[in-house]
Amino acid sequence: MILPIVAYGDPVLKRKATDITEDYPKLDALVDNMFETMYNAYGVGLAAPQIGLPIRMFLVDTTPFADDEELTEEEQKSLEGFKRVFINPKITKEEGEEWAFNEGCLSIPDVREDVFRKPVITIEYLDENFKAHTETFDGLVARVIQHEYDHIEGVLFTDKLSSLKKRLIKGRLSNISKGKIKVDYRMRFPDQKKKR
Repeated sequence: MILPIVAYGDPVLKRKATDITEDYPKLDALVDNMFETMYNAYGVGLAAPQIGLPIRMFLVDTTPFADDEELTEEEQKSLEGFKRVFINPKITKEEGEEWAFNEGCLSIPDVREDVFRKPVITIEYLDENFKAHTETFDGLVARVIQHEYDHIEGVLFTDKLSSLKKRLIKGRLSNISKGKIKVDYRMRFPDQKKKR
């Protein structure tokens, strides 16, 4: 089932999410619905707060990035078929020199800005079967994970921009929260309280 994606301005996007337990109701259906919602919106990651749930869970499928011809063959291979569910994750280490990449977000449509992040992360998480993992990721995979991880910490990519950049996009962000934007996927706007 395709769920509406919560738009910029909704308080759930600024809340630090809480851990869940193995008996979380209908978790399998939630994971399926989140993947379906993400694919419908042509996203590569989706966090639970983006569908209105303040829980520490996000999912990632970087396969669409693998088609980018500007990437090396090795980078394309690392992105192809990388599909994971992260439950109660904790980034334990971020390493390397920060690099900029143009990021966007399904909750903030039509706004893209360069965001600086470290290139290598180590993360502890549970998968959809509540099996524990500790893994290290780099490059674009690490970046997508960091972006989604920020969501469960109540942080948006726009929070990482300079005050000048924030001022420049303030009007566009305001329009998004009011629903004054055209999107080709279902969204829930805080100032309208209606679904599109």
